[in-house]
Amino acid sequence: MSTETAEPDEAIPPAGRVSPWWRVLSVLLLMALLLGWAASSSMVEQLKAQISHLQAKVAVLPQVKHVAVLLDTQQRPALLVTFDPGAKALQLQRLNDVMEGREESLQLWALASGKPPRSLGLLTSRYKTLQIPARAEDLVGAEELAVSVEVKGGAADAAGPELPLLFKGWLVQKAI
Repeated sequence: MSTETAEPDEAIPPAGRVSPWWRVLSVLLLMALLLGWAASSSMVEQLKAQISHLQAKVAVLPQVKHVAVLLDTQQRPALLVTFDPGAKALQLQRLNDVMEGREESLQLWALASGKPPRSLGLLTSRYKTLQIPARAEDLVGAEELAVSVEVKGGAADAAGPELPLLFKGWLVQKAI
């Protein structure tokens, strides 16, 4: 047997015991893990809410399919016309200050070569922007749009414009 003296077992923890430092560290790591999980769950929910909100905004945005810029006799822009099939309306924006008189009406026409002009409606508002109810079928075959000054109430559709055209422009179908 050896005569060496054994060191006391006080420095070595007994078998099965874990150091208090490891316990504190494991609790801190568990708390950090739970905090990270909660933060990531919150961010996922926020992203889902933002996506839903943006999808709702896109659904109500106008989806312009046709556009035309009508020019006056000096070739200056007079009227911007866009068609949104979702809203079933032609959006018109006046680009100049031309207004009809008390006994006159401005009337919008769809022009197609070889066919009589079709009335799309009257420009009844004196504001810079207005809407005219329309369907996609109203623009089928139309190559140009035009505006004429007519007697109050407008010309009959079958008769076509009774007075010369005031504004005229090509109707362009946008690519989808």
